[in-house]
Amino acid sequence: MFTRLMTAAALTAFAFPVIAQQHTPEAQLFDALGMDDMLEVMREEGIAYGMQIDQEMLGGSGGRDWRATVELIYDSERMKTEVSAELAAEMAGMDIAPMLDFFTSDLGQEIITLEVSARRALLDEVVEAASKDAAAIASAQETPRFLQVQRFADVNDLIETNVVGGMNSNFAFYMGLMEGGALNGDISEEQILTDVWSQEADIRQNTQDWVYSYSLLAYQPLSDNDLDAYIAFSESAAGQDLNRALFAAFDGMFEDISFALGRASATYMISQEL
Repeated sequence: MFTRLMTAAALTAFAFPVIAQQHTPEAQLFDALGMDDMLEVMREEGIAYGMQIDQEMLGGSGGRDWRATVELIYDSERMKTEVSAELAAEMAGMDIAPMLDFFTSDLGQEIITLEVSARRALLDEVVEAASKDAAAIASAQETPRFLQVQRFADVNDLIETNVVGGMNSNFAFYMGLMEGGALNGDISEEQILTDVWSQEADIRQNTQDWVYSYSLLAYQPLSDNDLDAYIAFSESAAGQDLNRALFAAFDGMFEDISFALGRASATYMISQEL
């Protein structure tokens, strides 16, 4: 359920939602899904991405001030607040009981632990490279486990939804640059859209590589029967509802983050010119 790419992704402040305050089914599901731990890993991914922006767009001149800005954008509590609020809104009227039944089971909790652990492991560039190499070999050989993971990705529409989310986040980043004044009115919104669409093939390839390498790493300890059980849940009405709700909740957060990163980048770029 957590095969969501970290993209160029800042946050809108919300009043802390009911989902995080009370022992509602939504709050129980939030906890069962290990959302706090997953968001902490995503924060680490985001800070690393912010440092990449410093090198590629700011010439490495951002220093401590830029890092502090990035850490503020990826504030843990605000990330949790936004995702929990969005998820609560998306899940309004849904039957949460079967979701809780699955993810509070021994298998469900094992899956969440594996997903978070794999995501954290991929913060290490050596592990990430080895994982991608292993996934490329498994794909070329069409191993039974690769085909199983491919089915999981298809059932959850992981490739297409991540591609769309990545493109939306990239567009939001450009819009942040524009609002921050870094583009000097030299580029229109239509030109930005054209540029983002020109990145679609690369985003799709990167998405495929990441989804398969992550999934193969995360679910390696599961038996075929256990992974089939996860796929079966994903195919169910409850699984499909939860998948759509999670993507919608995270996409909103990533777009907010992307916009804020773009705007912050513009501020630093302009200050360098003065």
